[in-house]
Amino acid sequence: MLRTDYRQYPTYPHGRIIHLALGFIAALIGSVVIPAILKADWTAVTFLGLAAQQFRDVRNMERNMLQQLDNMELVPRGVSYIEGIAQAFEGRNYLVMLTSLVVTLIILKVSVWTGVLGGILMFFINGWLMSGKVIGQIADIDEGEVTLDGPNLYVDDIYIMNIGLRSDREEIRRHGVGIVITPKNANSLITISNLGQRQAILHDVSAIHGVYRDSGEPALVPLAKRNMKNGKLGIFLLPEEKDRSKILETISQVPVLDSAIRLPRAADVNQRGKEAR
Repeated sequence: MLRTDYRQYPTYPHGRIIHLALGFIAALIGSVVIPAILKADWTAVTFLGLAAQQFRDVRNMERNMLQQLDNMELVPRGVSYIEGIAQAFEGRNYLVMLTSLVVTLIILKVSVWTGVLGGILMFFINGWLMSGKVIGQIADIDEGEVTLDGPNLYVDDIYIMNIGLRSDREEIRRHGVGIVITPKNANSLITISNLGQRQAILHDVSAIHGVYRDSGEPALVPLAKRNMKNGKLGIFLLPEEKDRSKILETISQVPVLDSAIRLPRAADVNQRGKEAR
């Protein structure tokens, strides 16, 4: 749970100390719940419930910190991505509580060694619970062609923006990379259309492969635009590292944000239409 990846969460070393302390508190709370229930100490259980509510402050702490840091990013994460990260940090503490609760129950009812095996099993269960979908599971990702028709910039046939300065157009010809994301179904079409999901893709690619731009250069900014006719998403990038195969792999591993997930096919009106046909 403390694994540091390209997003640098938790930060080293002070972020680790904070989350180790919170994890210890969460484990302590979870391990005391079962003995308190067995002894019918409902006052202790109520107190532990109140203590567990304080972990919502973890979410607020992460959100506030990331929002402040996002102002300093050349390609920001966006509000949706930040909220997803903050939610994940809050959820991790509840998983710690669940793990300690289950292991304590097994130890008290069976044996210590069975509790150790239960802890190992919970380790894998937590890994499954913390995993989510990635872009590669809901859409096809292909390389697109970056073209300039006068001042108009396109990725394949998807219009991106207008580039006024000749010098900016030359920089784009040298460093621009185009990607086309094709949704696999109606649900994924709505998901990749979400502005927060688009910004998450742009940020992750820029964080891993760098970005060829500086502040105060609005023309040299990665963008993602939709083809209104078929729902494809055209992505214009300016990476420092132009290994296209790696860029495609990076985009395929971008997490699908909870706030971006939509399931229009699951709506009752669509189900009734399907039954009528």
